[in-house]
Amino acid sequence: MHIFYRQIALPLCLCLFCCFSSAFAEEDFSFDLEEFEKKSLSWSGYMEMKGEHMDINEQGAFAWLDAYQRPRSTSDRATGTIQLEGNFNKSIVDFNWLIQAYGQQDQRQWANDAVIFDAYASIKPTPLATLELGKKVFKWGKGYAWNPVGFIDRVKDPNNPEEAMEGYTGVGLDLIKSYAASPLQTVALTAVALPVWRGVNEDFGAEGNINLASKLYLLYRDIDIDCIFFTGNSRTTRYGVDFSTNLASNFEIHGELAHIPRQKRKVLTTAQTVETQWFAETSYLLGFRYLSKHDITSIIEYYHNDHGYTVEEFERFYDLVAQANDLYARTGDTSLYQRANQVARGAYGQPQSGRNYLYVRVTQKEPFDVLYFTPGCTAIVNLDDESFSLSPEAVYTGLTNWEIKLRFSLLHGSAVSEFGEKINKNKVELRIRYFF
Repeated sequence: MHIFYRQIALPLCLCLFCCFSSAFAEEDFSFDLEEFEKKSLSWSGYMEMKGEHMDINEQGAFAWLDAYQRPRSTSDRATGTIQLEGNFNKSIVDFNWLIQAYGQQDQRQWANDAVIFDAYASIKPTPLATLELGKKVFKWGKGYAWNPVGFIDRVKDPNNPEEAMEGYTGVGLDLIKSYAASPLQTVALTAVALPVWRGVNEDFGAEGNINLASKLYLLYRDIDIDCIFFTGNSRTTRYGVDFSTNLASNFEIHGELAHIPRQKRKVLTTAQTVETQWFAETSYLLGFRYLSKHDITSIIEYYHNDHGYTVEEFERFYDLVAQANDLYARTGDTSLYQRANQVARGAYGQPQSGRNYLYVRVTQKEPFDVLYFTPGCTAIVNLDDESFSLSPEAVYTGLTNWEIKLRFSLLHGSAVSEFGEKINKNKVELRIRYFF
């Protein structure tokens, strides 16, 4: 497989790139009304090359877990990605797809994969009803960086919340009704059946079940409201509500509230044993988006994650890793490291696994009249231990169909804080993306 990607797939991507480039360069553009008609088949995508350099936080808990047998001070990684998305329309049927493949090389190994993110058919027999079958990202929730009510979606990466995600396979039905001259302008009901079988949605939860989710959407006096319900044996029953509205043309507020009456999580006790606890969980998010007259866009969100760990619970985990490192240095015994790795997987090692966070993102379009240039900065703060990540960036789109993005991320925190114990203490990332 490795030989295929290196000797065949990568040259093929280069050939495709050259073909697209020459086609665009030689094409004679003309005005044709037929080009504005809806086509049965439409598709697009991008090819990307990304380089990353990280300075390893050599005294951090997760750096020890990752490389206690082969410690390193830096890490370099190169990634090539191709993404294709499209739509085929025939009468009342739309077929949509989104596919992504990548190859990645760092100092340790070569990795590659191809994933179908979306592949579903949408059947619309009447304007009031739509039936969807297949794999889809549902995008429930109003939050930008987090979605507590996204019960049937994968968790976003707050550092890249707009990037494509992999969906789940299911069957959905949308019913919609609009009302004229009424404060309640629109009502829509979405119902989804989500199976979990061997080979189908295996990472969603317990196998051998069909789960049900529903969303009631209301547009009331220019306020978007969703009421969300999920039940099934793969995950426990949960309830959610969200809203968004514009207080002015350039000022939007949004929020989400999720309640899970019975939820479990793994906790490391004071005796350093892993205990499964059941509890009621209520998580919520409140945020706003503001566009100034100088084209500065500000997004601020506060997120309370009731499923997260307290500062004291994090300290127990970091203490376990420190003991594992000391035992390994003295005797070569890896037993404590093995236990710590088990605790980290699916629990303490998850992104944003604390309780309270603040997200701030500020971007400005073409400052000082520098065309096609958009600088910005993103901060994610753990409000409980006061650690944070700060990521200034610059994006340039002055070349047709190209996007160049440079970003630097700095992680800061005390020795027993979330960002102070991450695997890296900073990262430089250069991304070059060609759209077609």
